[in-house]
Amino acid sequence: MKTTRTLFILFTFILSFTVSSLAQDSLNVRRLGSINYWDDAQSTAVVDTLAYVATRASGLRIVNISNPAAPVEVGFYDTPLAANGVAVSGNYAYVADDWMGLRVVNITNPSSPIEVGFYDTPGTANGVAVQGNYAFVADFDFGLRVVNITNPSSPFEAGFYDTPGNAYGVAVAGNYAYVADGYGGLQVVNIANPSSPVSAGFYDTPGFARGVAVSGDYAYVADDWMGLRAVNITNPSSPVSAGFYDTPGSAEGVAVVGNYAYVADYGSGLRVVNITNPAAPTEVGFCDTPGSARGVAVSGNNAYVADMEGGLRVVNTTNPPAPIEVGFYRPPGAAFGVAVNGNYAYVANGYSGLRVVNITSPSAPVEAGFYDTPGYAKSVAVSGNYAYVAAWNNRGLRVVNLTNTSRRVEERYYVTPGTD
Repeated sequence: MKTTRTLFILFTFILSFTVSSLAQDSLNVRRLGSINYWDDAQSTAVVDTLAYVATRASGLRIVNISNPAAPVEVGFYDTPLAANGVAVSGNYAYVADDWMGLRVVNITNPSSPIEVGFYDTPGTANGVAVQGNYAFVADFDFGLRVVNITNPSSPFEAGFYDTPGNAYGVAVAGNYAYVADGYGGLQVVNIANPSSPVSAGFYDTPGFARGVAVSGDYAYVADDWMGLRAVNITNPSSPVSAGFYDTPGSAEGVAVVGNYAYVADYGSGLRVVNITNPAAPTEVGFCDTPGSARGVAVSGNNAYVADMEGGLRVVNTTNPPAPIEVGFYRPPGAAFGVAVNGNYAYVANGYSGLRVVNITSPSAPVEAGFYDTPGYAKSVAVSGNYAYVAAWNNRGLRVVNLTNTSRRVEERYYVTPGTD
């Protein structure tokens, strides 16, 4: 299965490259410019005028999106391996850095993000979410890891729950963590006691759960070839299917704002789905990005898409039936994960670490700084002055100080006793 999927992804990449060189994107998109030096954009988080993009080999990129038509990278942090995912909280970005675990990056100065600490999870850090004093890491075959980040320079594991599948993504709401667990579907984990998380319930989605977002009484799962699944979680111990929309591509990531779900649909770009009636979600618009849409974050009137080889795409969603690309930033590497905080986007950039991008002007994002994590940055979360990066290749959780955007410094890291 893994070999088949690898070949399919390779074929899809070659085909998308060929097609993109011969044709325009959707009729609703206008391209303003690009800079081609990122690795694949995987995940994105947006805070105010900054987009934080996880770009696998090129780490965490911070893009100023104040002018959406001309996004400008203002900084970056090159995580040690491959940035897959990113989350932002306060002054910190938390990056899921593949085998190098969770990296914590201080983003106080977006032009010079600094790693201040890390925690080396036992598995492959794919996704990360932050709530309060804890970072929740989707650690592939090692399930959900709960990391105490009270002291960003010295994160440590507080507890874990070994999910039955492969943890790809995670969302947290209240006392529950919702894990997109591959063939394990949607796993609901009670985290009321972070030192002893326990299973609360699950829903076995028909596809391969890769991403999840929670809004109200519903969890929305990006279920790969089975599209977007709406799951009623009113009773966490017994989640049930509410409805679904079969996207044309492979649903990899999802963000929910108001009555709309924004789906990163791999080769089919960004899909905008009306979820006013969760029992009957309906697509109302789309923007066909040039790369492979892996992650999405929404802030204000714009959606920020981690488009792998297409970098960071800025799509205006003021009119959901007609989303329009207003800008993009294409740095080195591949964007896997992104988190946004204030005027900066923090990108998990694979082997290129953590990139900090000034997004003050969404149309002209600018890299402000970067930090080269020791692993493969796959996901990132930000809290306060620190970014927490999940890194593959046994590099765990990296804590990066972002106080000075012109100089990123890793303060701490934590390596778990697991293997690759």
